[in-house]
Amino acid sequence: MREYTVPAVIEPPTTGGLGDAVWANASSHPDTAVFSRRVQGGWQDVSAAEFARQVGAVAKGLIAAGVQHGDRVALLSATRYEWTLVDYAIWSIGAVTVPIYETSSASQIQWILTDSEAVAAIVENAAHGAVVESARSDAPSLQEVWQLDSGAIEELTVIGQNVTDTELDKRRSAVTPDDLSTLIYTSGTTGRPKGCRITHANFMDELGTAVKVLDDLFDVNGASTLLFLPLAHVFARIIQVGCVMMRVRLGHSSDVKNLVTDLGEFKPTFILSVPRVFEKVFNTASQTAHSAGKGKIFDAAAETAIAYSRAQDDGGPGFGLKAKHALFDKLVYGKLRTVLGGQVDYAVSGGAPLGERLGHFFRGIGVPVLEGYGLTETTAALSVNLPDDIRIGTVGRPLPGVTVRVADDGELCFKGGQVMQGYWKNDEATAASIDADGFFHTGDLGEFDADGFIRITGRKKEILVTAGGKNVAPAVLEDAIRLHPLVSQCMVVGDGKPFIAALVTLDPETIPAWATQHGKPTDLQALVDDKDLLAEIQKAIDEANTAVSKAEGIKKFTVLPTDWTQENGELSLKLSLRRHIVMKKHEADVEALYAK
Repeated sequence: MREYTVPAVIEPPTTGGLGDAVWANASSHPDTAVFSRRVQGGWQDVSAAEFARQVGAVAKGLIAAGVQHGDRVALLSATRYEWTLVDYAIWSIGAVTVPIYETSSASQIQWILTDSEAVAAIVENAAHGAVVESARSDAPSLQEVWQLDSGAIEELTVIGQNVTDTELDKRRSAVTPDDLSTLIYTSGTTGRPKGCRITHANFMDELGTAVKVLDDLFDVNGASTLLFLPLAHVFARIIQVGCVMMRVRLGHSSDVKNLVTDLGEFKPTFILSVPRVFEKVFNTASQTAHSAGKGKIFDAAAETAIAYSRAQDDGGPGFGLKAKHALFDKLVYGKLRTVLGGQVDYAVSGGAPLGERLGHFFRGIGVPVLEGYGLTETTAALSVNLPDDIRIGTVGRPLPGVTVRVADDGELCFKGGQVMQGYWKNDEATAASIDADGFFHTGDLGEFDADGFIRITGRKKEILVTAGGKNVAPAVLEDAIRLHPLVSQCMVVGDGKPFIAALVTLDPETIPAWATQHGKPTDLQALVDDKDLLAEIQKAIDEANTAVSKAEGIKKFTVLPTDWTQENGELSLKLSLRRHIVMKKHEADVEALYAK
């Protein structure tokens, strides 16, 4: 059993709560624009003083509605300014936010409302409201439901008019670091979601450290970011808290259809996303270039960017590589940076492994991706690559105050101030995840080098064991295959089978352009057996196989006519494969791979 610890740089918080930052900002920097919100087609700044006024007004409304210290309040909405506003209002009175993904099913919403014993819910629209109302019979604690699109903010402001500033200050000052701040239900790949009990101290410890080591993001003049990931996910939430803490101008984008426009107008200095979005940026750019007859230029530019990035870790690029890079910066890289808003200095990635090739590509085009690692149970980040300390292909070193341990079976375990208090009303699950020494068992397999840089090698429960006894981590292969522009998803199979195989789905956004370019029908069903398309997928398979031994390589694959989605249950809310569901739905397809 090996351990690596990075010494703490801050003392554990002993007083206050997350809401205090709102009033501190209003006092010290009242006129600073801490938010920009989309209003009537434009972006309108919100000052620190105005945000504090709005948070206070909503908080008073919650008090008037009878929400008590420690009560749970559900928040069901897409990412938008009001999400953050309500979140801080709930925290400011010592209540507990229970975020729910807007894409959650009716049964998931019902379970979360019932299990959390939420006393109130704030939803985005009438459709959400109807689902919540249908769950009332199973959620007896639920009293009030407000809709953002029907004036929830204004309604709460009105009903709270008779609550005094003294009463609000009393409620806010009663909040301590040990108080529960949020119950975040893990989306999970199996079973019912479990509520992670995250305290104010968990957030304060995490961000007190993170904003120090990531000062190139949070502590620079004009720092800003545009959130487009779901705020129900802890990854986006932790950035929200960091931005409020450091007065980084924060915007929200709730519709991916408008994301490129929003990025262009907002011009963030850093962004955060999950690997699948970075894959889509790369794949879309590649396919667009190929469709326009500029595929060779893009491919050469991509290889140059990767080589340029690799050279930075090996003595620096030579004159010839610098010249090629400068040329492609004008022809290709600058356009890609413009897609991200034109002023992005860094991107932050989490939720799944990014992959070494993609990491080098983005650093090579001038947008270094700071890949990190964490879980809902650890209030997001446990480790991260820093701007001046990047090791691509890893998820960085532990944050200060964090210890990483590799168990005898290869599982990564972590200890630190950001580890949750346990699962809500589930002592058995808590005991199974947090051991007597306080280490959280992640379920991920990994290793760290002599400098403490951590590399994720797979999921403990996802390791495939072939009939020949070979252990195979599917993520290494799947991540590489998804980089192909025509591929949407991939699942490696072979547990108990004589060899490794794969199920592949096609990207419905890039396939039509490829099909038109090659004189093919655009219908996915008609393409699954097309020889040219299969040859393209084989190239992705062959490239992925170079990363593993011959025994671990994919021997056969099949292309499926439909993609996997959240709506159909094949993907979790953070876009991870729900393998047991995919296997159940495609059992016949898997068996067919081994029948020939």
